[in-house]
Amino acid sequence: MMRKIFTALFIFLLVSCVGIPENITPVDNFNLEKYLGKWYEIARLDHSFERGLSKVTAEYTLRSDGGVKVLNRGYSDIEKKWKEAEGKAYFVQESDRGYLKVSFFGPFYGSYVVFEIDEVNYQHSLVCGPDRSYLWILSRNPAMPEELKAKLVDKANKLGFDTSKLIFVKH
Repeated sequence: MMRKIFTALFIFLLVSCVGIPENITPVDNFNLEKYLGKWYEIARLDHSFERGLSKVTAEYTLRSDGGVKVLNRGYSDIEKKWKEAEGKAYFVQESDRGYLKVSFFGPFYGSYVVFEIDEVNYQHSLVCGPDRSYLWILSRNPAMPEELKAKLVDKANKLGFDTSKLIFVKH
């Protein structure tokens, strides 16, 4: 009986990590080819895996198995060195929906939900994880016009993210 309970709990935890926060809708007509390449982190909510990092980028390239190679990179000002994490991502549903799962640690995946994007040129995006404690504002350039940044922060705030805790990344 205990084995069944632990198995059910383990499956629940794995599935819950790739969920979508309530009232968040992944973008439709998502074009992976246009999304590939280098993105600069403009702002983020704090998490231990990025704490203290500046000059943070994410680079997405195709994998031979149809997934996406994810290379996150940032500079630790305290340690005076670059840190990198390589992962892999796959679509959770349709490949034209901005809803992927990403893994940096073996079989464990977390949500990668693109819920706002510059639909024409793919120059900026808003991304979240499985809950509202994960939020990133990304751009193709290390700087973003203040008006656009304010618009994206406002949208995230209206959707329930605590934007008062955003860390604006130095590049």
